[in-house]
Amino acid sequence: MDWRDIPSLSALKAFEATARLGSFSAAARELNVTHAAIAQHVRGLEAEFGAELAFREGTGMALTEAGRALSLSLGEGFGTIASGVRDIGALRQNQPLKVALTATFAENWLMPRIGAFWAEHPDIEVALQPSNAVVDMRRDGFDLAIRYGHGDWAGLEAELLVHANYVVVACPELAAKTNDTTMLGLCSLPWVFEAGRMEQRVWAEEVGLDLSCTTSIDLPTNSLVLSATRGGAGLSIQTRAMVEGDLQRGTLVCLQEAPVSTLGYYLATRPVPRSQALKTFIRWLKSAAA
Repeated sequence: MDWRDIPSLSALKAFEATARLGSFSAAARELNVTHAAIAQHVRGLEAEFGAELAFREGTGMALTEAGRALSLSLGEGFGTIASGVRDIGALRQNQPLKVALTATFAENWLMPRIGAFWAEHPDIEVALQPSNAVVDMRRDGFDLAIRYGHGDWAGLEAELLVHANYVVVACPELAAKTNDTTMLGLCSLPWVFEAGRMEQRVWAEEVGLDLSCTTSIDLPTNSLVLSATRGGAGLSIQTRAMVEGDLQRGTLVCLQEAPVSTLGYYLATRPVPRSQALKTFIRWLKSAAA
């Protein structure tokens, strides 16, 4: 297609609306422009084609033979475009919401709650994709990412879902073995860490835990760390949001807690219009967090 052979699309829209509605004024109202702008577009097309397209008849506009032919072609062409746009919109609405999040957040915060969402909104399909990798939301087609941090990711809009400051937790039986709950006093107890994640270790050393004289076990995922902690294998450092349920049930007890900061789990979205399904899911997440 050579776009140089096609007149201004704004002018073609103005003429199509005039032909369909029968007047410059009606076309102007539909396209939210002035009567004069519609008339100028139509007369510009006539000058470009070298043929009259429309003429005044009574209080409206009538079409010449050339105008009727152009109107028919534009109606078919714009109709095809409108149909394609509607199809793409319907495809997006019918696709499941694609949500990126960590496996730990999915297992310990979201999954115990999401049954309520499914019960309330059985028509909205949510595709959860747990991973510790930081995804490219635009490239990978994610509607939402639930990320841990301070909420300052370039190119994304972020809203705090839950605060998630570090806490040191243990099962009640292991916690009962010490009266000294300072980090220095907790050095004598065994610890469990997730292999490859250094954030908790750095924080622990900053607040007084001497890892060089502490017995510790490394496990491949935080889910295993939590299971081992619940079973009494050692103390672990968790974000409070991940163990809130355990603390309420008494399966874990908190021995140390970091001061509240901007650290938390954030709802990260791209700066594009949100589908109704995404708005509904985000609204439910905020309600569940509250």
